[in-house]
Amino acid sequence: MRVVVADDAALLREGLSRLLAEAGFEVAGTAGDAGELLALVESARPEAAIVDIRMPPGYRDEGLRAALRIRADHPGTGVLVLSQHVRVTYALELFGPDARGVGYLLKDRVADVGELAGALQRVASGGTVLDPDVVAMLVGRARPGSAALTQRESDVLALMAEGRSNQAIAGRLGIAERTVEKHIAALLAKLGVPASADDHRRVLAVLQYLGCAP
Repeated sequence: MRVVVADDAALLREGLSRLLAEAGFEVAGTAGDAGELLALVESARPEAAIVDIRMPPGYRDEGLRAALRIRADHPGTGVLVLSQHVRVTYALELFGPDARGVGYLLKDRVADVGELAGALQRVASGGTVLDPDVVAMLVGRARPGSAALTQRESDVLALMAEGRSNQAIAGRLGIAERTVEKHIAALLAKLGVPASADDHRRVLAVLQYLGCAP
């Protein structure tokens, strides 16, 4: 899989590139700012791009803006955005009206090469990746009066938001797939979100509901 890496920190760029190469990825290039990233994606046409949210020149959300541009101009390129801190507003804007082929992870997660590789493969194939810490924050913002989720329901929700299928959730938690279906039905009912067979739509529905909670 061809990937590009964009981060203003040279050490992190090179470190990620080396780890990805050792894991079998083809690193087509690296970029230190948003402009370089957009030019690199245009020329290299990678299957996935790793993008830091805060990049030069303003160190605000230039990486996020570039990620959104990539999503619009190159829908076949999966985008995995990295952030130092949990920012729910960034996640909601990034996922927009379509959660396919996009991911949002905290930088702490990239220390696990297996998790990073899995996230890249999911976004490149049109899947969804959302950091569990972001999910936890969203759940904590649920509307007043809605029933609290059990720990198991919260675990299932976190894996749903990563774009995982019921079968994958069952394997991850060591429970039956039918039990997963019951947990999903219960948590969606508590959150006031209609159930859907489409993984991307149900993830987006949960994100939109929780993100709009006061």
